[in-house]
Amino acid sequence: MSEYRIETDSLGQVKVPDDKLWGAQTQRSLEHFSIGDDLMPREMVGAYAVLKKAAALANHRGARLTTAQMDLIAQACDEILGGQHNDQFPLHVWMSGSGTDFNMNVNEVIANRCCQIAGTPLGSKKPLHPNDHVNMSQSTNDTFPSSMSISAAVGVQRNLIPTVMALRDAIAAKAEQWKDIVKIGRTHMQDATPLTLGQEWHGYVGMLDESLRHIKDSLKGVYLLALGGTAVGTGLNAAPGFAKDACAEIARLTDLPFVSAPNKFAVQGAHDSLVMLSGALRSLAVSLFKIANDIRLLSCGPRCGFHELKIPENEPGSSIMPGKVNPTQCEALAMIAVQVMANDVAVGFGGASGYLEMNVYKPLIIANIMKSIRILTDGCNNFNIFLIQGTEPNLKQINRFLEASLMLVTALSPEIGYDKASEIALYADNHELTLKEAGLELGYVSVEDYDRIVDPKKMVHPYVAD
Repeated sequence: MSEYRIETDSLGQVKVPDDKLWGAQTQRSLEHFSIGDDLMPREMVGAYAVLKKAAALANHRGARLTTAQMDLIAQACDEILGGQHNDQFPLHVWMSGSGTDFNMNVNEVIANRCCQIAGTPLGSKKPLHPNDHVNMSQSTNDTFPSSMSISAAVGVQRNLIPTVMALRDAIAAKAEQWKDIVKIGRTHMQDATPLTLGQEWHGYVGMLDESLRHIKDSLKGVYLLALGGTAVGTGLNAAPGFAKDACAEIARLTDLPFVSAPNKFAVQGAHDSLVMLSGALRSLAVSLFKIANDIRLLSCGPRCGFHELKIPENEPGSSIMPGKVNPTQCEALAMIAVQVMANDVAVGFGGASGYLEMNVYKPLIIANIMKSIRILTDGCNNFNIFLIQGTEPNLKQINRFLEASLMLVTALSPEIGYDKASEIALYADNHELTLKEAGLELGYVSVEDYDRIVDPKKMVHPYVAD
């Protein structure tokens, strides 16, 4: 047997390996765009399988495909969705800016798999042609952006949001558990007035709540699909009603509220909704960066740093220093956050690069968005399991800092005035005294008044001394 078969496309004949389901256009892409090691996101394969199945069902309902043809396409798509044929989608991100090669990769694999099922030769395009049947009523220019939206929405709804919610809930549980632990606050990295450890972590909960709200809001535009616009948004070669019918099938297959975009020219000439989603992912990354670095700072030590938090000892921290433990989950999440911020920059440039009726940075946009979704999901999951759940307060250290802080003097300010309170703090620091000792030596406060006014437990809420 020959190692190759001959397949054809509009430019002529191409040798395709006998054991592959792809066809001529996929093979050309492999030869012309063998750039780097970034493959098209795996999520796009599943998204395209959903789309092609939905299109086949809609075309059959409109009497444009026979029942046998629809069933063959649906079977091939179901196999792809089931994880079969993964090695038949080998194309790189760095290809045609429209993603035409990838659309044809999917069309060719489905058509050739249908040949196998029907018992006809690979490449015969019988009983199904990759363009005439699998791509019926479609263009790359509407299917690729639609698959981008499907990939992103499914990834966010099924993976990212539940994982961030689990992290948020784990932090909220700690905030509730620690609501009565009074500690010293810090602003400008300097001592400030007290708050509770629970209040500090409640701030993290609020940040994640806002990030989740931004992400969910951004999905509203992502649910508007370009499918049915075909080449330039006019819907040429798509039957009336196809767009609405096919998008309804996509919604049914994914259990997400996808609909046909009312303005196909907008969603094909630009991808502003995906840019907005990327921005929301960046906002989440910014919040995670702050949370990770706060915990990294508050756990530093154990003897020469803050060490207000005790973090899990997951692995040895040094190849030379015995017993060292590092905040590695904080470091990993912070690096993920930086990468997501960088991905968003690429998405922004890509989104701004729509020319006339089509954006030609589609593979770049979806590759970066899916990478952000993927690493944020995994990073939040690990951060929750291997750091948050095992973190505990170091009460001895927290109390030591609280008792030593000079900023408790803030409570005296309404009673004796800002200037005298400031003088007490500076005098205490310069003479290595407690605030109480300094206030008594200066004669600005009595023992009774100091004890009545300076109460850290009262200072974690709006407070003026009685």
